[in-house]
Amino acid sequence: MDSSQLLGFTTFAYLLSAVLYIGLFVFRVKKIGTVATVVTLAAFLINTAGIGLRWVESHQMGIGYAPLSNMYESLVFFAWSIAIFYLFLEFKYKNRYLGAFSMPFAAIAMALAEMKNPQITPLIPALQSNWLIAHVVTCFIGYAAFAVACGFGILYLLKNRKKEHEPEGNMLSQLPSLRVLDDIIHKTLVFGFMWLTAGIITGAVWANSAWGTYWSWDPKETWSLITWFIYAAALHARFTRGWGGHRIAWFSIVGFGSVMFTYYGVNFLLSGLHSYG
Repeated sequence: MDSSQLLGFTTFAYLLSAVLYIGLFVFRVKKIGTVATVVTLAAFLINTAGIGLRWVESHQMGIGYAPLSNMYESLVFFAWSIAIFYLFLEFKYKNRYLGAFSMPFAAIAMALAEMKNPQITPLIPALQSNWLIAHVVTCFIGYAAFAVACGFGILYLLKNRKKEHEPEGNMLSQLPSLRVLDDIIHKTLVFGFMWLTAGIITGAVWANSAWGTYWSWDPKETWSLITWFIYAAALHARFTRGWGGHRIAWFSIVGFGSVMFTYYGVNFLLSGLHSYG
């Protein structure tokens, strides 16, 4: 079995995880939650093994690089980052219902990865740098946090809207309170913002070593800066004006939309130095 087959199993495992968490949220059967957690942990371990095996395979081919260099590999790592971040939150807050708003992102990431070519190929000169790992890891840990914050932002708006119009039903009452959700979103955005900042900095250093300039206003660089300013504005408003609740929830959704355009949309709609990614 090669890494692409193992990661194919990961796709189905994350899809099953997402379905189980959604089933738990809808039907409120606690046994489903236990199975969902076990499946998610198993999927994460298979995901980890797939990434590790791909790294080994690249060495066996005489290429030997960290599997983070193209769209397929970055999507796989994106799913991995979402899974580990969500598992941490589930352990911390002891609430499995949150998985219905987190794990679908991991499933979608792996589904998108399955549409890409999994073949291992030699790296172009620009990617043959030790800064590759630092840049991709920092960016995608931040992206994973923003994905989870987006899911919780949607959850906050649903729960808040329901509360304003009529008493909460059992489906939403089993979730954390609006105050707790607001706190989770805020802390998740701060965490993601720190990693995104580190990702932009490491990317600039990498760009200087590869292209001789720290910043070239490439479309992906420009959109990463736009994304950074969106989250910076949200956190600034939080700290200086006390913004919270539905405003921060909307920021988490809009911000993640910018993240996805920076990561995925730019590659297809705008050409630039990052077109290989």
